[in-house]
Amino acid sequence: MKSPQSNGISEAFVRTLKRDYVQVTPLPDAAAVLGLLPSWFEDYNAHHPHSGLKMRSPREFIAAQTATA
Repeated sequence: MKSPQSNGISEAFVRTLKRDYVQVTPLPDAAAVLGLLPSWFEDYNAHHPHSGLKMRSPREFIAAQTATA
């Protein structure tokens, strides 16, 4: 199900990916982009600080939530 909230989350992810990964990486062709996507996703989820998560990565945020539950 699509909702305005999920659309906003998706749009924010695309903006972050473009700003913090695509624009700062030399990308000679589409194959280079496709080769880098897995490492970008890993960094985004494991290391990249998110303001909405109090400057934690999604994995850090989830770990903190499950530790207090």
